[in-house]
Amino acid sequence: MSAAGATHDEAWFAARAVAGVQRLRAYDPGHDLVALRRRFGAHALVELGSNENPYGPSADARAAILDQLHALHRYPDPRGGDLKRALSARHGVAPERLLLGNGSHELLMLLAQVFAGPGSEVAFSRYGFAVFAIAAQASGAVPRVVEPLPRDAAMPLGHDLEAIARAITPATRLVYLANPNNPTGTWYPGDAFQVFMRRVPEDVLVVVDEAYAELADPAVWSSALPLVACHPNLVVTRTFSKGYGLAGLRVGYLAGAPGLVAVLERVRESFNVNGPALAACEAALGDEAHLRWVAERNAEQRSMLARALRERGLFVFPSQTNFLLVELGPETARIEAALLEQGVVLRPMGGYGLPGCSRITVGTAEENRRLLRTLDDVLGGRR
Repeated sequence: MSAAGATHDEAWFAARAVAGVQRLRAYDPGHDLVALRRRFGAHALVELGSNENPYGPSADARAAILDQLHALHRYPDPRGGDLKRALSARHGVAPERLLLGNGSHELLMLLAQVFAGPGSEVAFSRYGFAVFAIAAQASGAVPRVVEPLPRDAAMPLGHDLEAIARAITPATRLVYLANPNNPTGTWYPGDAFQVFMRRVPEDVLVVVDEAYAELADPAVWSSALPLVACHPNLVVTRTFSKGYGLAGLRVGYLAGAPGLVAVLERVRESFNVNGPALAACEAALGDEAHLRWVAERNAEQRSMLARALRERGLFVFPSQTNFLLVELGPETARIEAALLEQGVVLRPMGGYGLPGCSRITVGTAEENRRLLRTLDDVLGGRR
């Protein structure tokens, strides 16, 4: 067949893609929420599938966005200097150790693009953040998937740091961790992580995604940020999408060694964070009262929802995030579909290899009450 008559379908183009992309499956965003909003109406739909902050951003962040509308014809600061200085003041991390991204997703992908590749390995836990596997495969590296802690452990399906350390080989270039972890909600203690870092060779980068850091209880959870200055091979990523309620602006950042940041700058897309987003995130950092209020409401509702689900005979995984992983059993797909028919959206976990579970975002008090009422209808009153 001539080139003019060839069928240029997805398979045709996939065969011409680089090896890592040929075997790759695209990130699954879950349900088509735009279509569901049109069907049910924005106020009739209970969206508990995307781990969004139901309380929204700080009023200061909203005002900062409006103040930027007069300058939309100007490019944003390509260095993000003001936001980096605000982050530096907040976390005690020098600005030259910080890199901004279009969400932490971009940064996680960029790390594999730059530091992994064909002939190398990237290690991460099964049931870890989906982007870890995508980043590894897209770079052409070999994913080394490590089994998590067993179902009957104190932190079921959480990261097994000892097993991950044992999985590191001379070919390993990157290790991805998430603390707290998506989609399980689990976490590991700071002392265990320090032991882990002492076991990792210095030429292996350890990337810790702390997307839910602002929602975790510091009494039981520890950030890796203070350790960045001690370990040149440690990278921490965070986002403004969760605790700060700015998911629609897509801003993330990483902290690492200045040399690592300088190398990543060589391939970072120019102007990858827009002007209103830079201003809003800087303002959000300054409104600590709003962030505390959000974290307190989330903790209250997370505890209430977990207790209510357990009272209905469901297994709920421990969580330090704004979501709960819940085991619904062999009827999971039917339950999810029945809830969806009544305008309650959960996140199916089949794509994560957990078809018997659903991930449920912790909503407002009213959203959680509606979830429970609808769930009771679907379960036939089972308590």
